[in-house]
Amino acid sequence: MLNFFERVQKSFPSMQNFYNRGENGFMLEEDKKETGRQRWMSLETQRICSGYLNPNDPDDGLEQHQLMLELVPYMLSVSPLDCEALDYVVGFDFSYQGNHDALVAEVLGTNQAIDSLLQIPGSRALNYEPAITLSLDDTCRCQARLHIETRTNAYQVRREEYSDEQISVFFTLRQYGSLSADTKLDETMLNLKTKSDQLMNDYVIDQVLRPLAQAISTK
Repeated sequence: MLNFFERVQKSFPSMQNFYNRGENGFMLEEDKKETGRQRWMSLETQRICSGYLNPNDPDDGLEQHQLMLELVPYMLSVSPLDCEALDYVVGFDFSYQGNHDALVAEVLGTNQAIDSLLQIPGSRALNYEPAITLSLDDTCRCQARLHIETRTNAYQVRREEYSDEQISVFFTLRQYGSLSADTKLDETMLNLKTKSDQLMNDYVIDQVLRPLAQAISTK
C-alpha cells in the first residue's frame, strides 16, 4: 500500500500529506491552494478513489485518475474481474444563503401533485433533494445518476437565519459488474467520461446547472 502511494507521489510530488484514517482507510493529498484546488487519492477496504477539487479544466485530473487505474491491478491486486463497479463522478457546488430546498423546488420544477403540496398555506420546503438513476443499456449495467444535495435544516427555516452553505449537484456514470479479461480499467473510465461529457452537454448543464446559477444570482 505504501509503495502504491509512493509511486503516485513520484508523478504528483505536490501530494505530500499522507493520513491513516483508521477504519476509513488511507489518504494522500495536496495542501489546499488559495484557489481551492486540491488533488487527493484514498484507499479504503473495498474502494479506491481519485479526485481533483476545483480544477481549472475537468480534464486536468485525467492523468491522475488514469495512473491510479493503471497501478492498482499490479500493485494492489485489483482485478477487472473483481471490480464491483467503476464510477466517473463530476460535482458542482453553488453557494446560496437561503432555503436550499425551496430554491431547488422553484428552479427545477415539480409535478402537479408536488406543486399542490407547496401551495399549502404556511408551508415551506424543508427537504427537496431530487435524484434520478437511468439505465443506459439493455443490461442495466451502465447507469447515470443525477443527485442534488441541499444543506438547509429545519432550525434555519424556523428562524429564517441561513448560513452561506452550498447546494451540490452530482452527476455519476457507473459501470456495474466484472469486466472482461481484455478490458482495462482506465479505458473503461475514459468510456464513462465520454458518455458523461455528452450527457452533461446535452442535458445537465442547460437544464440543471445554468438555471440554478441564474436563480441564485437574482436572489
